[in-house]
Amino acid sequence: MIQILLADDHAIIRAGLKTYIQNIIPDSNIEEAFDGNSTFEKIKDNDYALIILDINMPATDSFGLVSNILAIKPESKILMFSMNSEEIFAKKYLNLGALGYLNKDASADEIKHAINNVMSNKRYMSSSLTQALTDSALGKKANSQNPFDLLSSRELEIVRHLMKGESVSQIGAYLNLHTSTVGTHKARILEKLNCKNVIGINELARVHNFIQPD
Repeated sequence: MIQILLADDHAIIRAGLKTYIQNIIPDSNIEEAFDGNSTFEKIKDNDYALIILDINMPATDSFGLVSNILAIKPESKILMFSMNSEEIFAKKYLNLGALGYLNKDASADEIKHAINNVMSNKRYMSSSLTQALTDSALGKKANSQNPFDLLSSRELEIVRHLMKGESVSQIGAYLNLHTSTVGTHKARILEKLNCKNVIGINELARVHNFIQPD
């Protein structure tokens, strides 16, 4: 049996994707996880041919989770699965070592293509992301740069939590960071985005289609 782990906090998404994967890979055994802790515990105890990870699971540092998975299982084949902006998030996760980034509004054919690529140890990027990266490499669209692209992986993780209305202390607990460290990151985020507060960040995110709710 081909062992696959599907990690997403929405049961209906897990159910739908699980059914689809079982149709295209009949000899698959699909296990499920709903947050970072349950995901990591399963990966410590099992070897999976494919790990599909949602970015926005509760109380989860998704960048840290990917790094920790690859630290203990460096051969892991990880496919990120989210509604978040490809141009911003995909590059960060691919640089961390994930093999693919798939948007949740992808077609069935695109999902199949992404799964096949990653299971074959090949990178997967959508055609729109490939075009965006090509344009960036060629120096195109420099004047329309998304300001969120200025943020580091840690800052992106923190800004997602800030936009959910979470406090600095809550974020520190989730990410295992001191409150003062989170506060410093928050100040840098506001400076980089040229925003006065979290309300301004949310407005900027809507303008740039930065985050969509999963």
